[in-house]
Amino acid sequence: MGHLWTGFRAAVYATGFFFLWYYIAISVESLDEKFGVHLPSWTYLLGLWFVGLGAILALICVSTFVHLGKGTPAPFDPPRRFVATGPYRYVRNPMYVGGLMVFLGFGLMQHSPAIVILAVVVAFGFHVFVATVEEPVLERRFGEGYLAYKRQVPRWLPARPREAP
Repeated sequence: MGHLWTGFRAAVYATGFFFLWYYIAISVESLDEKFGVHLPSWTYLLGLWFVGLGAILALICVSTFVHLGKGTPAPFDPPRRFVATGPYRYVRNPMYVGGLMVFLGFGLMQHSPAIVILAVVVAFGFHVFVATVEEPVLERRFGEGYLAYKRQVPRWLPARPREAP
């Protein structure tokens, strides 16, 4: 029963985050008129590709946190166990990567430079948050296991894990 409750909480939180970011995106879209610029029509298909891949990645991350981490992606209800498998084997922050792909893809689908620019700003904000808040918390919480993971797995760009020295 605990597993189902964790999955339910994770689904509620993920849905809430999705709608929050959707609301933010449509709110800034009105700035496109002030810019007087729209992205070309071919960006729709590229955006659709980004949204699809990003959503799949984010869902795999949520599922991994629920099943293996025994928690949710929400900072106030985090995984109880350290997770370094699935997408986390290739990049330390795949959920952020997936979310940013969805956000950027939505901007491309909407032909909205304002949303695309905001996605870049949000990516920078995520980087600052991860480097200054999230990683130090994980270091304290999971100790040497997390430090070894940091040495082997890149923060943002997926790659094969490096072998431990």
